[in-house]
Amino acid sequence: MKTNLLKRNSLRIGLVAPHIFLHRDILPQVIFSPGQLAIDLADGLQKMGADVTLFSPGPVNTIARNITADLSLFEQELAGRGDTYMDLLKKHPFTFVTLARQVQSEMIAKAYAMANAGELDIVHMYTNEEDTALPFAGLCQKPVVFTHHDPFNFLVKYKNVFPKYKHLNWVSMSLAQRAGMPKDTNWVGNIYHGLAADRFAPLNNPSGDYIAYLGRIIQPKGLHLAIAAAKKAGLPLKIAGKHYTGHKDTYWQERILPELGGNIEYVGFIKDDAKKQAFLGNAAALVVPSLFNEPFGMVSIEALACGTPLIGLDSGATPEIITNGENGMLVKKADEATMVADIALATRDAGKISRAAARASFEARFTLERMCAEHIALYEKLTK
Repeated sequence: MKTNLLKRNSLRIGLVAPHIFLHRDILPQVIFSPGQLAIDLADGLQKMGADVTLFSPGPVNTIARNITADLSLFEQELAGRGDTYMDLLKKHPFTFVTLARQVQSEMIAKAYAMANAGELDIVHMYTNEEDTALPFAGLCQKPVVFTHHDPFNFLVKYKNVFPKYKHLNWVSMSLAQRAGMPKDTNWVGNIYHGLAADRFAPLNNPSGDYIAYLGRIIQPKGLHLAIAAAKKAGLPLKIAGKHYTGHKDTYWQERILPELGGNIEYVGFIKDDAKKQAFLGNAAALVVPSLFNEPFGMVSIEALACGTPLIGLDSGATPEIITNGENGMLVKKADEATMVADIALATRDAGKISRAAARASFEARFTLERMCAEHIALYEKLTK
């Protein structure tokens, strides 16, 4: 899809991604898709002719102008403790969150101040966990638009603040995500996430001799269902992702670790795109058994980009990504025993889904260029 939607050659966009993970020293160590999406969006918009300023706590690799927070005192605190960012997060999460919140406030204030000084035409708050920008949006003299990367009712703090600001400009990442907000929320757009078309590609001769799971290993993601289904179907399951040994969450230790062995293999946390392409591209299918209402699901479109069919529960945004029988199969959300049996049946039928059709669905709906073009159209609409 070729597009040149800019009416002005230099629409000045402030893209604010204030989560502390958006730092080149932290991002590779965590699963944090909003961070990479923010960079991809900034770069994509810049290539389309916009003048983009990406606000991030730490420096990141981007072709856009990158304004960062002053982390000197945060880093001084880390040095005094002998900790890295991730050490502090694990040892003292409340301290980490407190310091991170200060950084987030600084980024948001900088962006609003620049807009009020006439240096930006629009501010896009691209947030995850942060709500500081909401009460101050009315003080910004330029349009402000919000994208939030979790379900709006996922945490108590979300439920108690977002509905107060339903009148602001909101962009959803799926229609399913909207269910967590009041019906009269001011939705100005629904924009699905996207990936660069050349980031992943189908393999010429995929082995197709296992099913795959990729993502965080936490109970709401439903990995235990995939394991039980693989065992029932008699198929190998390869698991990639980050588990949380040593945290209060005992899901890994109690529900997953005892199941490993034989046809159930944990391959670790995959950081490299080439390894991820091999992992996804050789799988007969990617199982996405999320038990909560996923607002999107980046691993799903990564798999489609590799030509790998999907098997997912029919909840959250998954039905907006999977076209049943074309690029994957939807399993009805039900009691656990029924879901396991139905996922097992679907894994046996995964070979009936065309890998070419899976890739074609990605190219038609989930490319980075499409995502950026839709953002440009939205920004132009709001800045008229």
